[in-house]
Amino acid sequence: MTLIVRLSDNHAAWLKFVRTTSRDGATRWGFEMTGSERAVRVGYLDEVETPERAGKRRSAIRGAFFAEFVDMFDIYLPTVILTPALIYFQPEGMSAGLSAILTSLVFATTLIGRPIGAAIFGGLADRVGRRQATITSVGGFGVITLLIAFVPGYATIGIASYVILILLRFLDGICLGGGYTGALPLAMEYSPKNKRGLLGGVLLAAFPLAYIVINLVGMACFALFPLAGPDSAYAVWGWRVPFVIGALLAGLLVLYYVRSVSESEIWEASEKKAAPLKDLFRGQSGRSFLQVFTMMTGFWLTQNMVTLFLPTAVLHTTLELSSTQLTTTLLIAYACLVVSYIGSGVIAQRIGRRTFFMIFGGLIAVVGSTLMAVLMNGAGLSFGTIVLLVCVFSVIVTAPWGVVLPYINERFHTDVRASAFGLGFSASVIIPSFYAFFYAGLNLVVPAAIAAGLLLAIGGILGAAGAAAGPETKDVDFTSVG
Repeated sequence: MTLIVRLSDNHAAWLKFVRTTSRDGATRWGFEMTGSERAVRVGYLDEVETPERAGKRRSAIRGAFFAEFVDMFDIYLPTVILTPALIYFQPEGMSAGLSAILTSLVFATTLIGRPIGAAIFGGLADRVGRRQATITSVGGFGVITLLIAFVPGYATIGIASYVILILLRFLDGICLGGGYTGALPLAMEYSPKNKRGLLGGVLLAAFPLAYIVINLVGMACFALFPLAGPDSAYAVWGWRVPFVIGALLAGLLVLYYVRSVSESEIWEASEKKAAPLKDLFRGQSGRSFLQVFTMMTGFWLTQNMVTLFLPTAVLHTTLELSSTQLTTTLLIAYACLVVSYIGSGVIAQRIGRRTFFMIFGGLIAVVGSTLMAVLMNGAGLSFGTIVLLVCVFSVIVTAPWGVVLPYINERFHTDVRASAFGLGFSASVIIPSFYAFFYAGLNLVVPAAIAAGLLLAIGGILGAAGAAAGPETKDVDFTSVG
């Protein structure tokens, strides 16, 4: 169909509707304006920002940000809130070695559960919808988090209290692995391609923001409910308050998705696969997944050096910061990350995701390793200098995380996108989670600072090499990825 549009008395243009077919066979309608000299493709109809579509996009973005925040809030509950109270679940006189093993199980079971949840809910998101998968998984970890808040201690039911706690954290990890698997792809699929970089940085900024909030909640609980043994107020019931808060946040998130968030229009128009996980690991999708898995393994290794190794081995053990100094340093550093993640997303949108990863992989290997060595040999540094170095170090080493969300989603076709994002994001953390063993092995042959620097260099180079093995993605069309 062609419409004649009169621009003036002497000039007219012809508005012609056109149909194109993407590589997966999907039909898209667009329009061309043809004048006396040339034809100009104005755009596709599904890219026109109608008020209805704008409302759906905003709701999906708010939901995804809240989902990432609630997910990370729940992840940090055991680390920040529960660890001081684990004596409530242990018998008196337990050896330090056995206590360390039981404590590690609380965190390890969550780690194991997340990739399983990503596979389960990723497949669900690709088969029945991103929205439904998000509602189911968030509702699941909301209920489980509430159940954890009511687990009795060792004095009441014996060692069964620890068994129940570990089992619930495992189930919690499965549901947590599905929280972002549906919500984040849904938001990305509503975003215009030229704004995906900014959106990715904004959504991932919810991670450091959640860390800040959970620490502030923890500090308030420690002040209100003193911790002094297994019978103290904090050990018996003070730690339960943040878990109830986490459950309530999950409940609010479910209500928001039920009432306000619409299903992804791109997913609704796509071909549905009966077994998306099977399709993910073969053909072009399988090769793309291997490339993303390699890249993310490297960046998870460098991330763990910031979030796990730096606070314990460097700031606490080597530099001997007090609890107040350590908490203050980390809160300032994570506040910087809220801003730097957004900045990384914007920069990568301009220069390209692949280019960004390659540049910062090199910076992590060189500058990050150097800053780590300075910190590990910085016993004489002032507290202000330490805070500054930690902030610069954290911003450089974690910069790729402001870009990974749009990149992974852009690497895969709609029919496997949620599964690929969930597993590419979660399963790649398994090998880097053994960073302490890698560090200990390297430390047998080289000094501690060099061993830590080598791990950072390995992670940065692996991340850069993984990105170099894949294409640039910032301009891809979600209906023709793959």
